[in-house]
Amino acid sequence: MSHELALVFLGFAAFQIKHYICDFILQTRYQFANKGFYGHPGGILHTGLHGLGSIPALLIFTRSPAAIGIIVVAEMVVHYHTDWLKETIDRRMKWTYSDAAYWWVFGADQLVHQFTYLAIIVIMTTGTFGL
Repeated sequence: MSHELALVFLGFAAFQIKHYICDFILQTRYQFANKGFYGHPGGILHTGLHGLGSIPALLIFTRSPAAIGIIVVAEMVVHYHTDWLKETIDRRMKWTYSDAAYWWVFGADQLVHQFTYLAIIVIMTTGTFGL
């Protein structure tokens, strides 16, 4: 395996661990209950944790503060709006844990987050911020 490919796998693993910690361990009821209200500090706090958590993964690819800052802000914007949209859909449709559609939307939310990490890795390895 090449050094570059090993870094891609390491970076993806770092994003996966970060996502688990920020979405399932550090996320409080305050964050969870308020992500569906646009601009609420709970949702902003949740996204901020994700942004900070991404820094170690990004350091695998670059030491550029500018590159890290741009990617962190972009990820936070995508993550915030993805979570907000999921919560908004569930609330408007009145879907709960017992509805299959709730889980479809939850899965779509998680899929968008995973594709965000893939996009970041592609940008970091093939774009101007690359290895």
